[in-house]
Amino acid sequence: MNSLNKRAVLEGLERAKIKNKSKWRDILPTWCPGCGHFTALNGLYEAALDLKIPEKNFVVVSGIGCSGRFPFFIKGFGFHALHGRALPIATGIKIANPELTVIVVGGDGDGVGIGGGHFPHAVRNNLDITYILLDNSIYGLTKGQVSPTSPVGMISGTTPYGNIARPINPTTLALAYGATFVARVFSRERQDVSDLIKQALQHKGFSLIHDLSPCVEFNRLITYKSWNQVVGKFPEDYKADNRTLALQYAESKEPVYLGLFLKENIPTFNDHVKQIFKKIDSTEKS
Repeated sequence: MNSLNKRAVLEGLERAKIKNKSKWRDILPTWCPGCGHFTALNGLYEAALDLKIPEKNFVVVSGIGCSGRFPFFIKGFGFHALHGRALPIATGIKIANPELTVIVVGGDGDGVGIGGGHFPHAVRNNLDITYILLDNSIYGLTKGQVSPTSPVGMISGTTPYGNIARPINPTTLALAYGATFVARVFSRERQDVSDLIKQALQHKGFSLIHDLSPCVEFNRLITYKSWNQVVGKFPEDYKADNRTLALQYAESKEPVYLGLFLKENIPTFNDHVKQIFKKIDSTEKS
């Protein structure tokens, strides 16, 4: 990043500090100018402010990667975990104190690569946490290797002759595993990102926000321009209550749909735990 870009970013962030939502900012973000992650961070600020969540009840857990810096930019509690281990740590936090608002933030490599084995179990338990998966289809922090969501044929430092592995679709995975709130957003659409993060935080159960968040420095193939050409909105009559239909829309490539795919209200992990405690109490009394 050259000195002019650095100055422009710092000046912009200083202007942002005077806004009300800056009450949620701890230190200034350090991502590259134009990084899609800024939109998700801003959306989290706005959601927390609108919902009036106390800082002492707000926890952000992250893994490794550019997205791993999230806890440093939030006023509240934060846990910068090992690579791919954000979900099990968030699980422990939520079980230990169900009253906390727990948010997990991870990239495509952290979330469906090294951490992919934890994803289905957090989902199937329907833990009351929100998972913001920032997908830039590249390992950005280590300067440009292919990730689990990189397209076939992509040239990178680890694939000089082109990527031969098919990409994973995190939206499809979440639906297939049984997530009760699944949304896909694009960092270009600032208001939609904020609105859906807010809805996810209000949902009781496992919420996935799959954010198409371009890396402007190391991914010159998957960009704002390339996403602009393929993303689209759901039909006006679409209702987010049919998992089978949601899976069909999640797999679509022309267009790549944005919005809320599914919302389902079923008992959470902690609801089941409460029922177990009631059974234990009744058994002991009898």
